[in-house]
Amino acid sequence: MKTNKYYLREIESQDINNIHKGLSDPAITKYYDVHFSTLEETKEQMKWYRDLRENGTGLWWGIYGCNDDNFRGACGFNNLERQHHKAEIGLWLLKEYWGNGILKEVMPVLFNAGFNTMGLNRIEGYVVSDNHKCKRALEKINFTYEGTMRECEVKNGELISVDIYSILKKDCLDKLG
Repeated sequence: MKTNKYYLREIESQDINNIHKGLSDPAITKYYDVHFSTLEETKEQMKWYRDLRENGTGLWWGIYGCNDDNFRGACGFNNLERQHHKAEIGLWLLKEYWGNGILKEVMPVLFNAGFNTMGLNRIEGYVVSDNHKCKRALEKINFTYEGTMRECEVKNGELISVDIYSILKKDCLDKLG
């Protein structure tokens, strides 16, 4: 999958160093469900990516620059429910690429994969309520805020609330063709 500036390649075992670089950075994982201090711990995440693919419950890609082949971050779908034609979207970027418009450029490609290739009708985004940057980013790409699950999870020993966003296939028809 490709945009003007980026290409997406399915995450494979040899991507472990790139994944570790992102998921060991506290600034990136502050609102994320995982954090891996060591390369050895990151093997757990690589197994998760592989299991998603093998079990048919999702798929993740690395984001790379077309001009330099540098890894920018990762994006994909998990919690795929084929019966209900929905999946959860996820995305993270290395800090040096924050604010470069990557999300805006990559998301239409992900929407196309989700809605047209995977047969989804609904893509969901779950965001820690305090993660204002992520919520603004989702709103910029036409996700709809649906509500807040108050104190529904525990992170670092604290109860946290999670906001639910979604986008439907019909919301993207004019952009997807």
